[in-house]
Amino acid sequence: MWRKSILEWLKQRPWLLVPFLALIPLAGVYLNQQTHSEPAPLPSPVASPIPSPIALPAPPPKLAQPLKSPAAKKTATPVDPKKYTKEESALNEKNKAAIAASIGTVDSLIEMQVAIAMGQPSLSIAASQGATIIDGEGKTLGQLSAAKAYSVQGIGNQITLGNGQLPGMIMIQPPANGILYLGDKPYRGRFLLAAQGGRVWVVNYINLRHYLHSVVASEVSPSWSAEALKAQAVAARSYALTYFFRRAQPLYHMGSDEYFQVYSGISREAERTNQAVDQTAGEFISYKGGIVESLYAASDDIVAEAFRGKGMSQLGALSLAEQGFSYRQILARYYPKTGIARIEQDY
Repeated sequence: MWRKSILEWLKQRPWLLVPFLALIPLAGVYLNQQTHSEPAPLPSPVASPIPSPIALPAPPPKLAQPLKSPAAKKTATPVDPKKYTKEESALNEKNKAAIAASIGTVDSLIEMQVAIAMGQPSLSIAASQGATIIDGEGKTLGQLSAAKAYSVQGIGNQITLGNGQLPGMIMIQPPANGILYLGDKPYRGRFLLAAQGGRVWVVNYINLRHYLHSVVASEVSPSWSAEALKAQAVAARSYALTYFFRRAQPLYHMGSDEYFQVYSGISREAERTNQAVDQTAGEFISYKGGIVESLYAASDDIVAEAFRGKGMSQLGALSLAEQGFSYRQILARYYPKTGIARIEQDY
């Protein structure tokens, strides 16, 4: 019933469904097919409720190098890594990991819209560094103070936030690296709040990379074999991309529970699962140029019962990885006649 109401509600607010947005989310990103099958065009995404274009960074300009006289030229003497102390080596690796994390991957260019609260009468939100409240036209309505919890309620088709009355759809935009909280759970990205019939929906706008960091660690144990984790990362990315192009509802791409795939925000992120996501960045399961809805479940029995045997067993993938199978071999076994394709940034 509420789904139909949401659609009617959105129809009364045509500014929320901006047509040009359907062409923006993957601008500058193309699929580099690595299989021998013929490529086929991907479907276009459906418009998003609030304009949310992904600005792809242009390649950095080449800086002119100043001329140096031969006398001023010096040859740097490389440092032998073997001469590092144990503490220096550890610090070096930590700094390299931090640099790699700050640069991001191609997954960072895709923004997912994930429903993390649906039809709640009331809830609480907070922002670690404060946040800006924005309406559907991009106008600033107010600010959230840092580290202060705010109650949110739906009053008809409007939102009460703290002591203020706001429109029925607003965006909570934190500063760079700011963290938002829904209750006591921390999330990266930004929140879309929407009210209808006295109830509130919260949609987390989060880039695909950070979304997968949480999903993979929520679906399997970070202690698993690296190849099993990579297989899970590729399957989870492929599943997410399916809903990126074929969204579950006009308000969001997909939910955050077991019906879709479990997304838990920052609290479940782990180093080894993050590495599995980043080492397979952009890779997804493809059949004849399209994206495969890569169903998976915990065991072969569940896959057989729920998906008629068409999907990946997570425990089975772990067993294969422990036998020496690579993640590509694991995926090929569970998704026959498919290949691995990859998203790449087009400059």
